[in-house]
Amino acid sequence: MSAGENGGSDGRINGIKSALRVIPNFPKPGIMFQDITTLLLDPKAFKDTIDLFVEHYKHENISVIAGIEARGFIFGPPIALAIGAKFVPLRKPKKLPGEVISEKYILEYGSDCLEMHVGAVKSGDRALVVDDLIATGGTICAAINLLERAEAEVVGCACVIEVPDLKGRERLRSHGKELYVLVESQFEPTKQS
Repeated sequence: MSAGENGGSDGRINGIKSALRVIPNFPKPGIMFQDITTLLLDPKAFKDTIDLFVEHYKHENISVIAGIEARGFIFGPPIALAIGAKFVPLRKPKKLPGEVISEKYILEYGSDCLEMHVGAVKSGDRALVVDDLIATGGTICAAINLLERAEAEVVGCACVIEVPDLKGRERLRSHGKELYVLVESQFEPTKQS
């Protein structure tokens, strides 16, 4: 589900779309980078982004917001504060002190890993995974696996931007997870990072 499906006439979505920008050929030639930093410079659009997520999830009894490094750290904490949940960072290897559990995953261009502190999530916690963008869904699926290994119930996944042609939504659906996004990328998937 996207915010447009749930309230397409909501002017906040247009404000969020207009606050985003695309940087061609970053970080390498052929990539059309979906940049959220301009959204952060617009206090109204940033607040509207958080408000839309909060409105969608406030009655879901979520106890954990799991933010994926690094841009999930921007959107996750204000959502967590607004709904009264704890925030758990999911980080790249060797970034968290103390004991961690890890989840490796395959990307189109190699492999990567997410880590989470042992004990940050308890059995029965209801978790929401938050990131800025979903493309193929590989990173978000790794986050789901990590949380489920800690016996959390993953309620859904929330992203600001979706690149629909890269089929991340279908990948999450095959895991039985809801994806809630605010805007779709307007650019060709072959150019997306």
